[in-house]
Amino acid sequence: MSKLNGAQIVVESLLKEKVEIMFGYQGGAVLPLFDALYDASLKFILVRHEQGAAHAADGYARSTGKVGVCLATSGPGATNLVTGIATAYMDSIPMVALTGQVPTAMIGNDAFQEADITGITRSITKHNYLVKDVADLAETIKEAFHIARTGRPGPVLIDLPKDVSTGVTEFKYPAKVNLPGYSPTYFGHPGQIKRAAEAIANATRPVIYAGGGVILSGAAKELKELAEKTGIPVTTTLLGLGGFPGDHALFLGMLGMHGTKYANYAISESDLIIAVGARFDDRVTGKVDEFAPHAKIIHIDIDPSAISKNIKVDIPIVGDVGNVLRELNKLVKPADTVAWLAKIEEWKKKYPLSYRKQGELKPQYVVEQIYEVTKGDAIITTEVGQNQMWAAQFYKYLKPRTFLSSGGLGTMGYGFPAAIGAQAGNPEAVVFDIAGDGSFQMNIQELATAVQYELPVNIAILNNQYLGMVRQWQELFFKRRYAQTDISVAPDFVKVAEAYGAEGMLITKEEEVRPALEQAIASPKPVVLDFRIAREENVFPMVPAGAALTQMIEGMA
Repeated sequence: MSKLNGAQIVVESLLKEKVEIMFGYQGGAVLPLFDALYDASLKFILVRHEQGAAHAADGYARSTGKVGVCLATSGPGATNLVTGIATAYMDSIPMVALTGQVPTAMIGNDAFQEADITGITRSITKHNYLVKDVADLAETIKEAFHIARTGRPGPVLIDLPKDVSTGVTEFKYPAKVNLPGYSPTYFGHPGQIKRAAEAIANATRPVIYAGGGVILSGAAKELKELAEKTGIPVTTTLLGLGGFPGDHALFLGMLGMHGTKYANYAISESDLIIAVGARFDDRVTGKVDEFAPHAKIIHIDIDPSAISKNIKVDIPIVGDVGNVLRELNKLVKPADTVAWLAKIEEWKKKYPLSYRKQGELKPQYVVEQIYEVTKGDAIITTEVGQNQMWAAQFYKYLKPRTFLSSGGLGTMGYGFPAAIGAQAGNPEAVVFDIAGDGSFQMNIQELATAVQYELPVNIAILNNQYLGMVRQWQELFFKRRYAQTDISVAPDFVKVAEAYGAEGMLITKEEEVRPALEQAIASPKPVVLDFRIAREENVFPMVPAGAALTQMIEGMA
């Protein structure tokens, strides 16, 4: 065994975990780590703000299925990761965040650039560590990656005091992990799976409600098999998009606050809901007391704490959704859904997603054209707000890990650095960040990162010069009192892009949209597309907060 210092042990451990790319930012407390990385085969991407590092690691993880890794210094560097860590935690994304810390002897003394980052992140990490002895470092890293990627995935933070990074010990990377008390359940109870199959056989109005767990588990194939074998229609959450083909005849689109009317009606009139890797969050259920009042509910999830947390279920099945669906598919038979599918088809014809194509450039048209140009063969990231909902409604996601968005936390500024992470992890892919002008400005500095590392990300800004979703609520519920949502004082995004060394385009008319998109995809550089859309365009349908799913505001934009 060779003797290494702590920083070298970190690098060697990351290589043992097959980490290829890291995202982060320099600082005094992590100087030993960066010195060790200098000669390493790992690719390090230097972002321009630590929040960008966390979101980039998140986007890398969502798009590749691997653990994302980010690195920041102590104090403000570590606290700047917090929003990105919380984003990953809410959406169950595997991530390991490494932070520098002041020397162990100075912890608790309010030393320069000291922050109790393990205390700060305790509620937003799956687990975290403060390493106090270099001899524990290799085992800690092994445990961190194991915890991050197993069970219900999530972020793990490792805080590294500077003396631990410089301390020397013999390096031996553990072959396996021993964590008493941590033992996720991967296989569902056979009796419960049999009960689920029987419930499906007896249902006449069943709906499959699929969430992000389908994608995290790699269970899209099994989900499609279940739907086709039984003839049951499928609706997904925001983060479930791509888990079932968006062009499939059985697909209902997204459900919930800005879901399709036919998905919401189907859930509301169903007699059986098969929830797969979803958590019944408030944006999906609407008024809990009136959610699916006629339905028996099957809930499949690897996290037992998620079951019956928000909605009481009848047949709970704890296990990895891929494993459970494989067993369920052995038992199920075609359900009696002919009349049910005919009714849903009527709803689809009566209540299609629609908008008026007249006058100003419409954001829905832009998203449709991105789909037409890419034919669904692209990775789409979004910011948060109207741009996110239009991207969910009007782009068809045909396969998993092609839609990356902040679902649970709703983090503005997520999409662009996440797109950088996705592009770094998928260099041959076409990557679009569908952005709002407000969100994009929150991490606009990462244009320098994209340019430096030659990552040809395309940023499609749906620019309405408002904080659009908040303005929509002000229009509908606050008598159009647009308090602090007008952001028309803004930079010229084309000039900003060019100043960073990227390309920029201004698009104001429908006929300019497709040529601009084609030019952007062909460019080897990052491209900022400034689409000047109708300023007061709204996202419909919309279920107001606290209302039932059937109480949708229909308005056509």
